[in-house]
Amino acid sequence: MARQSENDGQPRPASRPADELHETVEEVAATVMTASRLFVALSARALAETEPALTLPQLRTLVGLHGEGPVNLAALAAGLDVNASTAMRMVDKLAARGLVDRQLNPDNRREVILDLTPPGRRLVEQVMAHRHREIRTIVASLPADRRAELVRGLRALTDASGERAVDSLTER
Repeated sequence: MARQSENDGQPRPASRPADELHETVEEVAATVMTASRLFVALSARALAETEPALTLPQLRTLVGLHGEGPVNLAALAAGLDVNASTAMRMVDKLAARGLVDRQLNPDNRREVILDLTPPGRRLVEQVMAHRHREIRTIVASLPADRRAELVRGLRALTDASGERAVDSLTER
């Protein structure tokens, strides 16, 4: 079965040798979506084995505070790309569990500063370390040349997105 190339409209073979691949945007997007599911599954497993009562959105909030805190509610909401009321509900739940601390800003008494408590920080570090070990195991199974390709591809993807690079030493 042949498919039409997006570039020239000419048929191309349905399967091509790996060294001749020139993926379309849709093929790349589908592959990235598959990888995204893998990363979410790794996070969910790490969370389930570390703190099963916590949800992925709650973990995302904790990770945001771990990387950016201490911050005010508006900055946290912006970092999570949610509205302030959604962030506040999440903070309320996490504060009730002793994972997030709220303090009045001494420079502006109308503003509350949010930060992780020591147990919140430990939890994030445990989940991240678990996830890091699983990713290392998967990556270690790849031949060295494929790992180099993966690094180049993922760096290009994160650069194109504007996502800030993760310090591998703090993500363990």
